[in-house]
This record gives sequence, C-alpha cells and structure tokens, in this order.
Amino acid sequence: MQLRYSFRIHPAVGQRKSLDCAFGCARVVWNDALRIRRDAHDAGLPFPKTADLSKSLITQAKKTPERAWLSGAPVGVLQQALRDQDRAWRNFFDSIKGKRPGPKIEEPRFKSKRDRRQAARYTRSDRWSITGTGQLRLPKVGDVKVTWSRQLPSGPSSVTVIKDPAGRYFASFVVETDPADDLTTMPETTAEIGVDLGLTHYVILSTGQKIKNPRWLRRAEKKIKRAQRELSRKRKGSRNQDKARIKVARAHAHAANARRDWQHKLSTEIMRENQAVTVETLGVLGLARGRNAKSVHDAAWGRFVTMLEYKAARYGRALTKVARDFPSTQICSHCRYRPGKLPLHVRTWTCTACGTIHDRDHNAAKNLHDEGRLMRAARIPGDVPAPTG
Repeated sequence: MQLRYSFRIHPAVGQRKSLDCAFGCARVVWNDALRIRRDAHDAGLPFPKTADLSKSLITQAKKTPERAWLSGAPVGVLQQALRDQDRAWRNFFDSIKGKRPGPKIEEPRFKSKRDRRQAARYTRSDRWSITGTGQLRLPKVGDVKVTWSRQLPSGPSSVTVIKDPAGRYFASFVVETDPADDLTTMPETTAEIGVDLGLTHYVILSTGQKIKNPRWLRRAEKKIKRAQRELSRKRKGSRNQDKARIKVARAHAHAANARRDWQHKLSTEIMRENQAVTVETLGVLGLARGRNAKSVHDAAWGRFVTMLEYKAARYGRALTKVARDFPSTQICSHCRYRPGKLPLHVRTWTCTACGTIHDRDHNAAKNLHDEGRLMRAARIPGDVPAPTG
C-alpha cells in the first residue's frame, strides 16, 4: 500500500528563496500548459500531448529571455507539474463520464502566486536524497533540516515540498508499506463493533462506550477571533497585514493539527481492538448546510471515516459502510420493532413493543453493528474494498 509520510522541514533564508523559485516555476509551467490546452479546446484542435508541451514550455522556453528564469528550478519539478495536470484532466474527464465515483470534479484551474499554499514535487530524476545525518538534500536548494517524528518504512519514490498558509514548510514522502509487516503490528482479535458518530459524543460504540467530542475549533475560537480582529485593523497590502494573516493561519493550523492527531489515535485504537467495524455512510455535505454547520465542519466525520478505511485495508481489518438511508435510530435493537421517526431532541425512548428503554445513540450503534454482521455474512460489499471477516 502506498502512503504519505509528512515531516516538518526548516529551510534557511536562502533555501526558502530557492524553494519559492521552484514553486513559482512549477506554477508558471502549469498555467502555460493549461492556457494552451484551453485555447486548443476552444479552437476545436486536438488535446496537446504532454511530450509536446514539455518540449515547448520547458526545453525551448528556457532559451527565450521571457522564460530563461525557469532554469532556476530542477527540470523534474517542471515536468512533474505537467504530469500532475494530466492527472487532473483525466480525473475531470472520468468524473463527467461517470467513470470516477463520488462528487463531480471541476476542471483544472489556474494557479496564483497569491495562493497561500504552494507545492513542488521532486522525483528520482532530480537526484534528491536523504543524507547520512538525516537532512533532505534537494537540487538547487541544498541540505535542509528535517524533524523526523518516525522512520520511513521503505525508500520513498518522490518528495513533495509544501508551504502551508501559516508559512511552515513540510516534506511529504510517498512510501510503499509491506503488507506482512503491517499485519504483525496489530494483535489478533475476533471482536466486532458498530460505530455511530455524533456531535455531543464524537463516537458511540455498540459496546456502550461514549467518547466526548473535543470540539477543537470551539476551543480555539477565542484565540482565532482575537487574531482576526488584529488582522482586520491592518492596512491592506502592508507587511503588518501579512504578519497578522500568518498569525490567523497558525491559530487555525493549531486546531486542525490537534483534530488530526486525535482522530489518528482514536481510529488506530478502534482498528487495533476490533476485527470488523461498521459505520454509517454520512451525508456530510447536506448536514453542513443546516443550523449545526460549524459543529459539523469542526467534527470532520468524513476524514475520520477515511482514516478507518485505509487503516482497515492496511491492517487486514474489515470495514463495512451501511447506507445512509438505514434507519439505525428508528429500530429497537432488542425486538426489531420500528416505532417511526424520532425528533432530534429525543435522546432516550421506550420501545412500545418490548418495553426496552433505549439511549438513542447507543441503540443506533447496536443496529449498525447488527446490520454490518448481516452484510458480511451475506457477502454484501460495503463502500470499502477491505477484507471481510
């Protein structure tokens, strides 16, 4: 399985300028290629090929006075920008033809130097490497200090250097993991569980365990509001405004990092303790349009389910996704009687058929658990191509 491992890097002042040059050159090549392809489409001409664009926009363009500064970036970074655009166009065409599942994808857009996130990808052709002292050696940049938080499971095939809106730099490596080694990291278990997601309690398990929602954005809201007020008072275009903007971005990044770290730990714990996990397919986009939009975005259920998906596939666990129209909250988990739809303010209810008193969320988790077991027994696939138990 291919995974991305990201690490914080700390380039010096001169190295930051070299990286900014690589970001700019890759962006210009992307925009030039996008403009040529759009013009060809409007004129009814064939779609320009990557090889032809590479020759005209990189090799020949470096010989002109207008694009001579493209030599400041490694050629592999520029060629990778064209390959990334090929993938973007392919995803767009597959989306409109129905070959790609999920929501529709927009066609590639022009990039701006004012974009707060900049990136450049280095491939093996650029001869980048990791030195014996643990530094990242990049062409035309030099040796960059890296904060290693864990070891790479294998030799990376590429590295993407990213500058985020908070002005921080990261190195993102693409690595291949060994399935045999991944299976040994998880203990053997036969436990199965149903997981219901909520706002008051983030996770409700079919065992009855409830994990409170940390509400990362709500906790950081006071600090973010203070930083945004300071930003609104700065003169537009000034250096003080840019400093204040970075302060706001760092406050948001702090909340996002805390959320991501907590979700990783919780999803790994769930996968470690259970062989089969059942969750509900959520319509997050629809829920985010309601009165609880901020809380729904803060919860980031979609990212949490995505973590469960790839960890199930990596560690040989089974993840079953039940359709969103399954009435998990409306069925008595004891006698299967369905009294009807319950208002959201009703958190506990009594089954009129068997008299069982139900906690709304715990009952939903138990129903999801039972439905997931039935789907796995009948070999009905969920949305995740993970092994079934």
